[in-house]
Parts: sequence; C-alpha cells; structure tokens
Amino acid sequence: MAIFAIGDLHLSLGGDKPMDVFPGWEGYLPKLEAKWRTLIQDTDTVILAGDTSWAMRLQDTKADFDFLQSLPGQKWMLKGNHDYWWTTARKMESYLAANGWDTLHILHNNCCMVGNLALCGSRGWPFDDAAAQSAKIMAREAGRLQLSLAAGQEAEERIAFLHYPPVFGTACAQDLVDVLRAHGVQRCYYGHLHGKAIRYAVQGEREGIRYKLISADGLAFCPYKVCD
Repeated sequence: MAIFAIGDLHLSLGGDKPMDVFPGWEGYLPKLEAKWRTLIQDTDTVILAGDTSWAMRLQDTKADFDFLQSLPGQKWMLKGNHDYWWTTARKMESYLAANGWDTLHILHNNCCMVGNLALCGSRGWPFDDAAAQSAKIMAREAGRLQLSLAAGQEAEERIAFLHYPPVFGTACAQDLVDVLRAHGVQRCYYGHLHGKAIRYAVQGEREGIRYKLISADGLAFCPYKVCD
C-alpha cells in the first residue's frame, strides 16, 4: 500500500486545451500513463495536488475522470488554481458516485488515512500575490489546512499536500507554514511551479519541514513515491 503524489496533470481529454503545445510537455500523457502503470498498483494511494483538469464545469470532467478511473490506485484530488470545475465537496462526491468512479475522492477539509498515516491538504494561497494575501483570504486558506490536519490528529504522522508552494526562494506564506508547524508536519509536498520556475523550488528541509515539488513536469511526468 504505497503512497504516491503528483500535481498539475492539466488533463484536457474532453476539451481543446492540450498541454502538449508547451515546451517539455510534448506527448506527456502517454509518458505519464506508462510510468503510472509501471509504478502504481490498485492497492496504492495517489494524491493529485491540484490542477487536475482544465474543464470549466463539473460535468465537463467526464473524459478526464474516466482516464483517471482507468489508472491503478485510489486517487485523492485537492483543488488547484485552474480547477474551475471545483464545487462543494458534497456535489463532487455525489457526481463521482453517480458515474461509478470509485477510485476518485476529494481531499477538502478532511484527510485520507492510509495505515497510521494521515494524508492532509488544501490549495493554499500564492505567496507572491500581494492582492491575494488579505487577512481574510489567508485566514480562510489556513483554516482549511487546519481542518484537514485536525482530521488526522490521531495518526502517527500527518503529511501535508498543497497546490501552491508555501515557500519559494526566500518568500513564505507564513500563515500556512505556521499551521504546518503547529501540527508537527515534517513533510510537505506541493505543485504549481512549471518551466523555469522549477529551478527556484524549495527542495529539502527548511526550519524543520522537508519540502518537495511534485508538479507533473517537475517530476518528468512520473508519480513520486512518498512512502511504502
């Protein structure tokens, strides 16, 4: 029952927004599928760290979710800044159930328990957007992360997954980092960064928390094994 993670799949199987037009993304979907099927088994868990589908509405995700359902493993999706299809957890869970996608789940104000590990997460917020960092918005995002981590408080370890990086270079979304520290999080995985921004990603330990970038192109489209 291994745990894997990858973010920013940007699927567009039911739309007209293929990522293949961007440098480094050419033919990425067959690469992703081949690596996924080689590494991951049905008993494994995969965290999808946001920006899963380019669909604008929930009902337009069908082709993308059919593809994910066909892949091995239980997949838990958290929200990214391009997941415009995202709505309430109840509506999304009902939609998944109605379509028989029993390997797809929503990670939002909750946690995924795998053995004695709690997999927690939320979207987070961009540290580099001053307009976005109002006290109200940051408090909301920190609150969502708090709820997720609190849901796993009985676990031996809580592992955090965010879409936005909580740290980048010397910058820091302090409210979110404070929540991570308050809950004793030692490992945090995040996505969002692409292309040239990847080289500036914080990888490794900073003030007691080990960070790892898991955006799809940052991983060469190979899901990252978090633990066995």
